[in-house]
Amino acid sequence: MLNRVRSAVAHLVSSGGAPPPRPKSPDLPNSTSAPPAAPPQAPRSPPARAGSGSAAPARTVEARASFCRPTFLQLSPGGLRRADDHAGRAVQSPPDTGRRLPWSTGYAEVINSGKSRHNEDQACCEVVYVEGRRSVSGAPREPSRGQGLCFYYWGLFDGHAGGRAAEMASRLLHRHIREQLKDLVEILQDPSPPPLCLPSTPGAPGSSDSSHLVGPQSCWSSQKEVTHESLVVGAIENAFQFMDEQMARERRGHQVEGGCCALVVVYLLGKVYVANAGDSRAIIVRNGEIIPMSREFTPETERQRLQMLGFLKPELLGGEFTHLEFPRRVQPKELGQRMLYRDQNMTGWAYKKIELEDLRFPLVCGEGKKARMMATIGVTRGLGDHNLRVCSSTLPIKPFLSSFPEVRVYDLTQYEHCPDDVLVLGTDGLWDVTSDCEVAATVDRVLSACEPNDPSRYTALAQALVLGARGTPRDRGWRLPNNKLGSGDDISVFVIPLGGPGSYS
Repeated sequence: MLNRVRSAVAHLVSSGGAPPPRPKSPDLPNSTSAPPAAPPQAPRSPPARAGSGSAAPARTVEARASFCRPTFLQLSPGGLRRADDHAGRAVQSPPDTGRRLPWSTGYAEVINSGKSRHNEDQACCEVVYVEGRRSVSGAPREPSRGQGLCFYYWGLFDGHAGGRAAEMASRLLHRHIREQLKDLVEILQDPSPPPLCLPSTPGAPGSSDSSHLVGPQSCWSSQKEVTHESLVVGAIENAFQFMDEQMARERRGHQVEGGCCALVVVYLLGKVYVANAGDSRAIIVRNGEIIPMSREFTPETERQRLQMLGFLKPELLGGEFTHLEFPRRVQPKELGQRMLYRDQNMTGWAYKKIELEDLRFPLVCGEGKKARMMATIGVTRGLGDHNLRVCSSTLPIKPFLSSFPEVRVYDLTQYEHCPDDVLVLGTDGLWDVTSDCEVAATVDRVLSACEPNDPSRYTALAQALVLGARGTPRDRGWRLPNNKLGSGDDISVFVIPLGGPGSYS
């Protein structure tokens, strides 16, 4: 028993820092250390400790060890226990003392009302330095300017079926983005169009003469225009893919169960890139105007993509599901009748004769927050979920879950921003009970009551948004002022000022 407790305590201590070293590959950033030029990764808030009784089972200690909160919250052990209290649901924000988040960013979070044992959301806010990739010989591929690039990074990760995937993504996704940008450091600082091919090392695979493979020039009368902006978008898209692949490789050894939605913001060279894979949301509130910067990916919004995949690869449905959609579940007594349906190509509805295959469960069913894919999951994009199976079946769901984000770009240099212009990021716990207009109204109400040069005004706004979505405890649960149910989910919010003190300028 003593050995088990010692082992558990060792696991408890190690979980607050970096994971064990892993071999580094050219395509994958080492998850244990940042490059020398990058700001060091601070340890995350310490995991909650088990009770003082030495007879606590090791698995209980290990389960608690998996609970951690973002580093920048700087939570003490007592603060961590308060953050994990479902009854009090105290709102957590970075302390007023000490170093502020970049751009005086505001952040607030609150745990769910009992939906899961711990807060499964995670967050990350970093300033990341990117040094250009060098050739095998150690020399730059081309004459170097001697300068790298810095990008600002914010990430919200909404975990499901456990918090391990969200915690892993919060530690590593920005490193994958950095890795993807290494080839672009000099290109992005050069105003000329990006080169079609990067120079290769002599003797490397693919460096031999391939002129005999070139077809008639008449087929290639012009070259597509590729912008620097599209290179950054591609780097972010690839980073999401590599993050998901790393989760697949390490899901057994590191017990990365479940998955997470990911909402990421990258500021680089005057532009804001918002990448979303899941049902979190980002909006810009600028001079009272609402600018959507993401869209949610649910079984309803992605119905046609899911149906097309089921149509092209029916083996993924396992004979248990139909890719067609009907207004409700088809009954055996309706065989031979003509019923409303739609397939992967349709936005409207038509009638078809009901056949035996139509009695299978629909690939997409339900509406709104009750919409489900394969009767199992309510989101269609995210990271992880490599072990997820249909309930009471061995049929995997991952082929239908995409880790590919949608990336939207906002050019900060095209507008004059005032201190009240903000980018609001929130997990679905916020948006389930709060509309875009209600968020914009809160932005106006809170910021107008604060001094424009007060750096804590954005934290106050994040707290107001979280409190407004959480509600207050009453006899029948957490309630909003209109007596409707407040959000019982984890709620996490970033408020990023676009023109206030400490901004990009």
